[in-house]
Amino acid sequence: MNSKANSGQHQISGWRAILFCAASFSAVAQSGPDYSSVASIFNQRCIMCHSGPAAPKELRLDSFASIRKGSVSGAVAIPGNASGSELVRRIRGESQPRMPLSGPPYLSDQEISQITQWINNGMPEGQPVAAPSNTRKPHKPGDPVTYSEVEPIFQQRCIKCHRVDARGGPPEGLSLQSYPQITAGGEHVVVIPGLPKASELVRRIVGVARPRMPFDGPPWLSNDEITLITDWIEQGAMDKNGNRALSPAGQRVRLHGRLTGRWSLDGVPLVVDGNTRMKKSPSVGDYVRVRGLVRPDGRIYATRIRSR
Repeated sequence: MNSKANSGQHQISGWRAILFCAASFSAVAQSGPDYSSVASIFNQRCIMCHSGPAAPKELRLDSFASIRKGSVSGAVAIPGNASGSELVRRIRGESQPRMPLSGPPYLSDQEISQITQWINNGMPEGQPVAAPSNTRKPHKPGDPVTYSEVEPIFQQRCIKCHRVDARGGPPEGLSLQSYPQITAGGEHVVVIPGLPKASELVRRIVGVARPRMPFDGPPWLSNDEITLITDWIEQGAMDKNGNRALSPAGQRVRLHGRLTGRWSLDGVPLVVDGNTRMKKSPSVGDYVRVRGLVRPDGRIYATRIRSR
């Protein structure tokens, strides 16, 4: 009897220990971060690119369900396995390109730690979190446009190629990651404040210059997005504080398009003189490449015109 009683007590004690451990584990899990604790990080640093139908590889990070779903390539966050999750590898810089693409600055050590703990904790949802509103307010003709309004377009559709850490460097040295980089241009200026039709940036997204951008299109930018960028440049390419960009007078340009007059490029007047070099006898109707300089009045002085 004593032996059986002791055996029964040991079994009860064993189950109590198991239940105690399970309860302890559950308490630890519940004490870790849940989605409501990390959602603000995704909303502040990730959804500028990873939201909506144009999200890269269809990876949306604007909701708990979207993060769990992952991209067209599969899961990016594996519950209980942060080190094996591509999302964590990207924000740490262990996989390239490092995220967010708009960095540096990248996520802080504390932010990375929060996301890592959340994934290792099993990715609990916690309290429901309302999806952020990433809808751009309708733009009306005459509305002032600052860099704040156009920045999301560049971040979502352009910097996957036009960023400093792109393999081999950004095309033509042009990074579109920040306002100073966009207005400074790369090997040539692409924004001429007040003159969108003479700005190669606009010419490429509209498609009068080849190749049309974004390079991974179609889909191209929407008409609303093109109008917003065009109006931004028309109004002086203002920064977030409403200050107009400096004139790029004296800077080099390289424009692509069709000669629509002698001398005009898709209706943009060109200043041509005896020093302008002509290559392959360009004539009206030809698709050409124009190298030139921005004059103080904003007009383009053509140093060379070459048929393509």
